[in-house]
Amino acid sequence: MSSCLELEQPIFSTRAHVFQIDPNTKKNWVPTSKHAVTVSYFFDSTRNVYRIISLDGSKAIINSTITPNMTFTKTSQKFGQWADSRANTVYGLGFSSESHLVKFAEKFAEFKEAARLAKEKSQEKMELTSTPSQESAPGDLQSPLTSESINGTDNDRVTPDTPQHPEARAEPSQNALPFSHSSSSINKHWEAELAALKGNNAKLTAALLESTANVKQWKQQLAAYQEEAERLHKRVTELECVSGQTTGIKSQKTELNRTIEELELALKAKEEELERLKAEVESANEFRSQRDSLTQRLQETEVRNQTLEAQLTDLEQRLESSQLEREAFRKSLRSLLELLDSKIFELNELRDALAKLLEGS
Repeated sequence: MSSCLELEQPIFSTRAHVFQIDPNTKKNWVPTSKHAVTVSYFFDSTRNVYRIISLDGSKAIINSTITPNMTFTKTSQKFGQWADSRANTVYGLGFSSESHLVKFAEKFAEFKEAARLAKEKSQEKMELTSTPSQESAPGDLQSPLTSESINGTDNDRVTPDTPQHPEARAEPSQNALPFSHSSSSINKHWEAELAALKGNNAKLTAALLESTANVKQWKQQLAAYQEEAERLHKRVTELECVSGQTTGIKSQKTELNRTIEELELALKAKEEELERLKAEVESANEFRSQRDSLTQRLQETEVRNQTLEAQLTDLEQRLESSQLEREAFRKSLRSLLELLDSKIFELNELRDALAKLLEGS
């Protein structure tokens, strides 16, 4: 794998969680990576193919060659999948955002089209190279193209100055003057034909050398195509055997998509509930801070209340003592008034007695 990756160049990379369909149930997804890993598109310049490769440490968890008949399907906002008939599995990728999924899908479509064009170009090239070999194969239709067959051998080559048969020289020499002009035009015609044949021979020789240089690669590609055809034939046979289960698989896929949508809706509801709970927690924290503030103020008020109660008790005691003092003062004042009344009465009696004495004297 490492030597192949050295020949290939990564042209696009992203990170995603990798899944594979359960080979037993064909329903459930089985995660092949514990966390998000790098998923890259590679281009193999030697085979002219595009591949999707992902490594989890030193283990290759995705090694999928993109073919024109592949389709990348987006099953949700952050999940996509494609089927690889060569690996006989279905790969799934879970992205962190919808934009990463859209970008990966665009690259998949782009490289799929590039793979289709490369395949068509390769087929056209094989057809062009196989056509000359098929046309030159039958010996009764065309002889092999060699320098002797084009330019002529030493025995078959006819030059304008050297006659081919000495015994036939006498008769043409008698009519040399009448046919001198036509012989010159014929020679020019044959020279032009010879030059054209030489040019065609050079072109065909170059094409033959190029075909010989590419024949090994074509043989390898042909062997790979034959192997792929045999594998596809087996795959078609397997698919024909399980074709009766296609409807069930489609219904299961529909149910899975519906379940995924329901789970996404439930997840969205849970996220909204989580946001609501966060808001409630924040309000509860505010209430707690207000409660702490009120508790502190209540404690301060209680302390002040205790102080005021102590002051009130002191004032009550002082008031009671003052009332006692006032009552005592009233009693002493009353006794003083009584004493004063008695003194005044005595004075009045004394005045009356003095008055009587004055009157008697």
